[in-house]
Amino acid sequence: MFIVTKEITIQNEVFTLTNQRAVFWEKEKALLLSDLHIGKTAHFRKNGIALANHIMKSDLERLSALIEYFQPDKFMVVGDLLHAGDNSDVDEFCQWRNQYPDLKFYLIEGNHDRISEPLEKKLCLDFKESLLELGAFTLIHDFDKEISGFQITGHIHPGIVLNSAVKSIRLPCFALNESQLLLPAFSEFTGLDTKNLPEKSKFFVFTGEGIYEV
Repeated sequence: MFIVTKEITIQNEVFTLTNQRAVFWEKEKALLLSDLHIGKTAHFRKNGIALANHIMKSDLERLSALIEYFQPDKFMVVGDLLHAGDNSDVDEFCQWRNQYPDLKFYLIEGNHDRISEPLEKKLCLDFKESLLELGAFTLIHDFDKEISGFQITGHIHPGIVLNSAVKSIRLPCFALNESQLLLPAFSEFTGLDTKNLPEKSKFFVFTGEGIYEV
């Protein structure tokens, strides 16, 4: 897996975007990502749709590579860690999580994160709340107009359509404006929303090879 990075400055702090759908926050030594949707493939299999579990394994392999690359102190999921509660994929995720006992694990809850007390203990979470305020920044799953200051969010699974003379392609992206950094869905097993994007934003589109501002 090839990791490409691009540094941006928000509120005088350095954030490093990656082509692997995650951001490293230098000051906090934190790896930020959103919308893993762990358990989605198992949920589909349970409902009679045959899907190989290599999809989630690929996501976790990418996550391991990012942890190795950045050596973060914290791993922060900005909502929708899970897709449909507890299932066999969650067991696999917990086994993966146990490889990093010194890495603090934060969850900012999303609309899919229906987590019982036993499941919270199983996930070995160090923090679980609906939002997290760190200095000038608020981490929250979906943008809240009632909150002042800068928000780091997920939820939308943002994507951009690029047109050429031959064809149109849809690619995941980061969106940045004066009040919000919208993260892409980390899991590759998600759709893309190309319509409900934040207004007046710069978009950072990424492929396996690079990150491009559009």
